[in-house]
Amino acid sequence: MIRYINLAAQFAEERRELMPRIEAALASGMYIGGTEVEALEQALATYCGVRHAIAVNSGTDALMIGMAAVGIGPGDEVITPPNSFVASAAAIVKIGAKPVFADVRRDELIDPAAVEAVITSRTAAIMAVHLRGGVCDMPALRAITQRHGLLLVEDAAQAIGSMLDGVRTGALGDLGCFSAHPLKLLNAAGDGGFVTTNADAVADAIRRVRNHGLLDRNTVMEWGIVSRLDAVQAAILR
Repeated sequence: MIRYINLAAQFAEERRELMPRIEAALASGMYIGGTEVEALEQALATYCGVRHAIAVNSGTDALMIGMAAVGIGPGDEVITPPNSFVASAAAIVKIGAKPVFADVRRDELIDPAAVEAVITSRTAAIMAVHLRGGVCDMPALRAITQRHGLLLVEDAAQAIGSMLDGVRTGALGDLGCFSAHPLKLLNAAGDGGFVTTNADAVADAIRRVRNHGLLDRNTVMEWGIVSRLDAVQAAILR
């Protein structure tokens, strides 16, 4: 049987490059945040073609924190396809919203016509899931969001680097949510993820929420959680 993935073999291939970077991150004594995480965030923002990339603890956290940061919550509906991994719908439920499923085309990506058919007065956003590197019909989905005043969220966990008309995933919606799980295209040696956005206020809100809602060490702006990417994982991802 051919193995689905062989992470040990990947490490053996990359060991010579990875180990000095890991050792440098450990020797710095800065294990949470700091220059490694900041450098990764800048590199990801540049690569995706957006103003901000904010590193978090997982792709699921990227979805939850990102959607909450743009005001999606209890009473809202988010339209998404039914054939994604459970994390897509679960993230919607965990922030108090309701997932509404719209069917997919033959390419297994969400069908804009099916999306339009399930919009209600409670719809707040469309979550487009880019499966297996395929990119959803974002121009059609963007036209729908503009007609109805909705947000467009990209679940791009499986599609970092994919492009549509020269624009990379993460820059095609209001939010791009990515996973760096070991089985993803850009993989850490553990959990990780990041959110992309061009909105300064949204980026600031995500940075606060991932760190206890802290504005600075002595000022809490809102209730937050702990969803910070470790510096060692940032070094590996870089």
